Amino acid sequence: MRGGSALPAHAERRNEAVFIDPPKLHKALADAGYGSRRELEEWIVAGRVSVNGQPAHVGQRVGPEDKIRLNGKLVQLKFGLRLPRVLVYHKPEGEIVSRDDPDGRPSVFARLPRLKSGRWISIGRLDFNSCGLLLFTNDGGLANRMMHPRYEIQREYAVRVLGEATPEMLECLRSGVQLEDGLASFSLIEEAGGEGANRWYRVVLSEGRNREVRRMFEAVGLMVSRLMRVRYGPVHLSPRLKRGQCRDLEPGEVAELLKLLPPDHRAAPAAAAPDMDDESESGFDDAEGDG
Repeated sequence: MRGGSALPAHAERRNEAVFIDPPKLHKALADAGYGSRRELEEWIVAGRVSVNGQPAHVGQRVGPEDKIRLNGKLVQLKFGLRLPRVLVYHKPEGEIVSRDDPDGRPSVFARLPRLKSGRWISIGRLDFNSCGLLLFTNDGGLANRMMHPRYEIQREYAVRVLGEATPEMLECLRSGVQLEDGLASFSLIEEAGGEGANRWYRVVLSEGRNREVRRMFEAVGLMVSRLMRVRYGPVHLSPRLKRGQCRDLEPGEVAELLKLLPPDHRAAPAAAAPDMDDESESGFDDAEGDG
C-alpha cells in the first residue's frame, strides 16, 4: 500500500467510519426494487423521498445509519461492509506515543486529525528515539488484532548499528537470543549497506515486545543508533509521506488490511473506539514501546 489520498467527507459520520462504495440514493432504492432509477430520480425531485427527516436530493449518497422514507414510509436498504478508519503517520524522533507525559515531551496524538467521536488508538508503538511508520484506528477490535501475536503480522525495520554484525551474530539473531522476557528471533535479517562505524540492517519481526529490536541487538553486543519502522503488515511507509505527516488509508487499502484478520471481524461492523488512554488499550506492546 503506497500513496493514496484522504478519505471522503462521508467518513465524518458516527464513529468516523466509511462504507465500501456508498451508493447513491436512487440506485440503492432501485436495487431494492422500489422502481427504476429514472423513476426514483423523478420522485426525489418531486419531494417524495426524505433522508433523516430532510428532503433528499438527486445524487445523494446514503449509508446504513440513514433513515430513508419513500412517500412517508420507512424503507430498509442493504449496504456493504462498514470499514473502520485507519491512519498512517510518519513519526519523527522526539515524539512520545502517549497522550500524557509528565516530562512534557511532544506527543504524536497532537499531530492527528480530530475525531468527532471516540479516540485514535495506536496500533503498536515506537519509542521516543525511534521513527517511521505508525498506524492509528478508531476501532479497538482492529487495533488489538493487529497487535496480537497469534496473527503473526510482520513489522519491518531499518536498523543502523554501531559496528558490524559477524556471521555468527546474524545466525544468533535468526535462530533466537534469550531476553529477560523469553526467546526472540528475527524472521528475516539482512545487510543493507553502511560506511564507517555504522552498518544498516533490514529486520522483520512477527510479534511486538517492548523495545525488542534494540534489546536483541544489545544481546549480541551491538548498539542500535537509529531505528525506523518501514512496514506494518501490508502497509508500507511511503517516501512521499514526510515526517510529521499523516494520511488516511483508502477503503480498498483498509479492506486489504482486514484480510489478515479472522473472518468474524471482517464481517462485523466497525466498533466505536473505546474511551481510554493509549497505554491501557491493549495488553500487547509493539516492538519499540515507550520506556
